[in-house]
Amino acid sequence: MKRWVLFAAMGMILAIYVGFVEIKGDEKTFTGLEVYVEGVSELYFVEEKEIHRMLENDFEQLKPGVKVSTIPLYELEKKVENHPFVKDAEVFVDLKGKVMVKVAQHIPLARITRPMAPDGYISTEGVILPTSTHFTPRVITIQGRGADRILETGSLGTDGDSLLELLHFIDRDKLWHAQISGIELLANGDVILQQQVGKQVIEFGKPESIEEKFKKISIYYTEIVPLKGWNTYERVNVKFKDQIICE
Repeated sequence: MKRWVLFAAMGMILAIYVGFVEIKGDEKTFTGLEVYVEGVSELYFVEEKEIHRMLENDFEQLKPGVKVSTIPLYELEKKVENHPFVKDAEVFVDLKGKVMVKVAQHIPLARITRPMAPDGYISTEGVILPTSTHFTPRVITIQGRGADRILETGSLGTDGDSLLELLHFIDRDKLWHAQISGIELLANGDVILQQQVGKQVIEFGKPESIEEKFKKISIYYTEIVPLKGWNTYERVNVKFKDQIICE
């Protein structure tokens, strides 16, 4: 009986405490706005002051003395996530009434270049991004009719997963990251690789059987170039299974 009375008393105390906390939470007033952007290798494509200014301009509730319960945190979060370089945002109020905004950025993986139109980026997750006025990352470049179509449609298209896999493969490998300077993406989806060293282009074909094709490119460098020299051939074709065609 005594144990039951003790539990009942503890339950009442807890309920009173929770109610008190809720009342205090409702009475809490806005004391400031703090924005934190997670850097990508200490590089920033969206600046904290930019997000700060945008939210203060668009939400009049962000003023000292305003009850935090009236601040539309979800709307603030969605506003931040609408920024083209923002991958994800979290907005919450700390114990002192400060609105905290945490921002994760998209990470550019490749840059699509166009001579007569604005460039764009492909993110590590395949999202199409505009260029940034804050920073120009050093990433592999893509050009050609197929690349133009990506920016025109805002999508990687039907072969998008394969192209993204190719970009990640090059980015992860130190040798290929250093040696492959650019990609030409043709209208039919075929890929041509451009090199830092050597004048020949590498006709890669569709972005499939990626590891197998790079093994053939490696054979070209390690077995054919030492015998024939760097500038003997203008084209190296690895499109076809178990074949290396040099012309």
